[in-house]
Amino acid sequence: MSSGALKKLVIKAFKDNKFQSKVANGEFTTLLNPEKYVIAYKPEYEEEQGQGTSAAQPKFNRISPQELSIDLLFDSTGVIDGNPNKTDGIIDQIDTFKNIVYDYNGEEHKPYYLQIGWGALLFKGSLVDLSIEYKLFAPDGTPLRAIAKLKVKGSVNEDLRAARENNQSPDLTHYRIVKAGDRLPLMAFRIYGDSKYYLEVAKANKLNHFRKLKPGQELIFPPLSKLS
Repeated sequence: MSSGALKKLVIKAFKDNKFQSKVANGEFTTLLNPEKYVIAYKPEYEEEQGQGTSAAQPKFNRISPQELSIDLLFDSTGVIDGNPNKTDGIIDQIDTFKNIVYDYNGEEHKPYYLQIGWGALLFKGSLVDLSIEYKLFAPDGTPLRAIAKLKVKGSVNEDLRAARENNQSPDLTHYRIVKAGDRLPLMAFRIYGDSKYYLEVAKANKLNHFRKLKPGQELIFPPLSKLS
């Protein structure tokens, strides 16, 4: 059940696709939470048309990574509570934001990997598009308000990717996203047919507080053969 407490959307930058090596000063908290966000799901099909036929039969190819689209507000006018008027505008705010989501990672030769968290949303991926729309200016042209339009393509490391494509056998790796009310022993029972493996699952996921799972949290359930 929701506590009703205000939580801000947070973006964290990581150097690696396993989201273990966090970038120094690589965290951004939004001024105002977004009004909405959009997650796009895009299955891909191949259209193969036989000779002499009038129509093509779509053939499933693969599931493309999900894409998250979200708009974030920057404002220095002082109209938002807790955000005083800044005569130098929003340039510094925009630069700090770009350093996190857009800057070049020399080790990976690409922008950093991003983790976006807010409420039930926990999205991990890489930036594919960023545009900034400046909407309000001081008399001297200093930008005072802007909307950053961010698009992130989902990223899954190879262990998680294999787990996503699993069947129901307990001899295969399984991937689950925690939902409200989920408990680790019950989740282990559903996959393995026995709840006794929940401690091994907690160890595999490096969970220190397995009794307090968070909605949106990603868990791997290793093959039963590795737990026995």
